[in-house]
Amino acid sequence: MKLIHSALIAVVALTVNAAADEPKASAQPVRTLFERHDQSGVPGKEIVIGSAMLPAGTAIGYHTHPGDEAGYVLKGTLILKTRGQPDRLLKAGDSFFNPRGAVHSLVAAPGGDGGTAVSAWIVDKGQPLATPAP
Repeated sequence: MKLIHSALIAVVALTVNAAADEPKASAQPVRTLFERHDQSGVPGKEIVIGSAMLPAGTAIGYHTHPGDEAGYVLKGTLILKTRGQPDRLLKAGDSFFNPRGAVHSLVAAPGGDGGTAVSAWIVDKGQPLATPAP
């Protein structure tokens, strides 16, 4: 019985060690939408509020919005990449604006711990909030 118990412990130990050696799933940005509301007095428009948390080494790919985006960096350091413009380094406390149709991306700054931004969008109701751009 002691031999079986020892063998079982060895198998469990090997399984745990093998699992520990497996590569962990890479981190991904996390987008969270907090609220959506019809814009008062403006038919066909809605206001959306949400956040994007980018762990170190991650990015939100190039995309567009069917309206304007105003954002604010809550923590960390991010890079706003807008096609046709120089990259913009954003630190906690900085704000940014993306006009309708601007092709842009948000990237966790290299060497940092990532960052979090909160945004408000005024967009065409019934449209996807973001559309990937080539």
